[in-house]
Amino acid sequence: MFQRIFKNVQERTPIVHCITNYVTVNDVANIILASGAWPIMADDIEEVSDITSICNSLVLNIGTLNSRTIESMVKAGKKSNELIHPVVLDPVGVGASRLRMDTTLRLLKEIKLSVIRGNASEIKAILNKTETSSGVDVSLEDNINEDNIDEYIEMGKEISKTNNAVVAITGPIDIVTNGKKTYLIRNGDKNMGRITGTGCMLSGLIGGFIGANSENILESTALAVAAMGLCGELANEKSIGKGLGTGSLRTYLIDYMSNLNEEKLNGGMKIEVK
Repeated sequence: MFQRIFKNVQERTPIVHCITNYVTVNDVANIILASGAWPIMADDIEEVSDITSICNSLVLNIGTLNSRTIESMVKAGKKSNELIHPVVLDPVGVGASRLRMDTTLRLLKEIKLSVIRGNASEIKAILNKTETSSGVDVSLEDNINEDNIDEYIEMGKEISKTNNAVVAITGPIDIVTNGKKTYLIRNGDKNMGRITGTGCMLSGLIGGFIGANSENILESTALAVAAMGLCGELANEKSIGKGLGTGSLRTYLIDYMSNLNEEKLNGGMKIEVK
């Protein structure tokens, strides 16, 4: 199944419409390109319907939210729903402000989402509908580990069932669930958190994978998460081996994604059904 999903990304070259944040937009575009999909970054309300009509999926990222792009996200989301295109929501720092929380709740209410991807603090904030995080990064107390993983799995399942969407909670251990079936992914390296935008990049990557495999949202999301983690591992090993830092890790991450093939993926991904 995973083999077919990966091939479809290469063969179908899906186009991903991204309304994302300006801190990481270039890296999001590059990781999508490296995976074999194609990105379009467009957030003006006058063109979002046209753009999303020629795409295969939509990614909404609230990382640098403003009143102009909120309306663009709603319009593009409704157009995607009309076309039955999958939609990814990345609720960056949803607990950091009332604007982000209100916007996230509005998007959850007005748009049929396919995937909600966030770190543990973001997912917890959505569940509780409260402003709980101090910024856009995960709180140390929310890091997923072997002791609290069951708690986060149940959290993901609840949000998944409430919103009828796949939920991906990313961290030291990644959780991907549709409320009935859950995947755990143990790829990745903590140094990935020292590069801004690896979460944004992953949401863009998921957009490409589900754009090429809209009939299989759960497994496509799990595979995208595993692929990102594996490339991060390899990139970290290479940068450390050369005595280099996180700037090189960022570059190598995109390099490894662009050279990823089935053999490397099958040999390196650590994915299991819970």
